[in-house]
Amino acid sequence: MVYETKSLPDLDADKSNVPHDCLVLIADGEKALFLRNEGDAKAPNLSVVRTKEQDNPPNREQAANRPGRMFDGTGHKSKVDDTDWHQLAKDRFASDLADLLYERAHRGEFEDLIIAADPSTLGELRKELHQEVEKRIIAEIDKDLTNHEVSDIEKLIAEHA
Repeated sequence: MVYETKSLPDLDADKSNVPHDCLVLIADGEKALFLRNEGDAKAPNLSVVRTKEQDNPPNREQAANRPGRMFDGTGHKSKVDDTDWHQLAKDRFASDLADLLYERAHRGEFEDLIIAADPSTLGELRKELHQEVEKRIIAEIDKDLTNHEVSDIEKLIAEHA
């Protein structure tokens, strides 16, 4: 008896890593790049749509005074932790990015979103993202790619998305 064999479709050929017109956010706590894929899913061609930066000097330059001290009840003075203004600015930047993404999603400027950010910024973004943006995320990459060339970002995004 002879069996007829059929070739199975190549499943990887239909899999889209980075869809055409996908918005890609590359961010850390001080810099963000908004990129759009002008290529196809298998060969992304990212172009910079917008950049956003904030001036965030080290905490020692932002703090007004040295940390305070208080009595701990045993006759000793203990140091009181000072506010980390540098980290607060990074968190605020992530919140601003989340707001910006929501505005763009609400206007229908993107259907698919890939976010690549350092773990701290990614965590802050996750806390701040609106569900309108969350439902458009197709990949999250916990790496800081802000200082990479766009050609390197294309390769890394294609590997991880």
